[in-house]
Amino acid sequence: MDRSTAAPIRSLDEFAKRPPMKWSKHILGYLFLLPAVVIFFTFLWLPIGKGIVYSFYDIDFVKGDSFVGWANYTKIFKDAEVTVSAKNTLYYMMLGILIGFWVPILFAIAISEIRRFQGFVRVAAYLPFVVPLVVLYGLWKWLYDPVGPINAALEKLGFSQVLFLTDKAWSMISIVFMETWQSFGSAMLIYLAAIMSVPRDWYEAAEIDGAGVWKRIRHITLPAIKNQIILLFLLQLIATSQGFQTQFAMLDGGPNNSTLTYALLIQRYAFTRQDYGAASALGVLMFLVLGLLAVLQYRMSNKKEE
Repeated sequence: MDRSTAAPIRSLDEFAKRPPMKWSKHILGYLFLLPAVVIFFTFLWLPIGKGIVYSFYDIDFVKGDSFVGWANYTKIFKDAEVTVSAKNTLYYMMLGILIGFWVPILFAIAISEIRRFQGFVRVAAYLPFVVPLVVLYGLWKWLYDPVGPINAALEKLGFSQVLFLTDKAWSMISIVFMETWQSFGSAMLIYLAAIMSVPRDWYEAAEIDGAGVWKRIRHITLPAIKNQIILLFLLQLIATSQGFQTQFAMLDGGPNNSTLTYALLIQRYAFTRQDYGAASALGVLMFLVLGLLAVLQYRMSNKKEE
């Protein structure tokens, strides 16, 4: 009997039993993701792309934009304020590390060693983070006032008056102290969660072996939160490199440009001098530096997962 070479006809039941295509399997998830992608592209990547383009133009809303090539970059490199702002930003980043970076680590370790009222101490340490910024700036301007409570306490202790906001030597340090008080609580909770995830058996075994508090912290606690320390260190570098709001609200870059940061200078170029091309060029340079820091953070995050 001859065999037919035609392909066998499959029933509808066989097609129904076939597994769905990968794209169709996740199409509903992609549809839910689409609005976020559109918003992300419209309000983040599109402005970044326009900023790169505008950095090569002289922006004039009356006469129209004109292409100037690298003239905006040449202008900002010749501006002495750019060098001052870059140095102030690096100084601000250094102070943030020396003064503010270690505070949440120390508080997290201290709270983890507390046996009683630990919940109350956690809440009390986190409360400054929820203080509205308007209240925060008003509060610290009063505290830093020449006749404020801090100077009153210093005079009672026999020290001379400190001009926290009008002395170039103290202005940036004063800002870092204020921001540390306001924001250390959020980082502290991250460190505290990492410490609490350490098996308690390790601490009990160390106590049985006669290890004191400092040895437990050195050999158990700090190695356990090493990855969090590295990642939050990189995040703080990124955040402090964009320092703008406090410097603008408290001192507007003063006294004598001692708190003029790079981001604040971009704001001055754009909205005070209305030189949007040069402001865009400054923004592109910042974007490149922050992009390198973001890549470093991504690599460190991957190492942590591995």
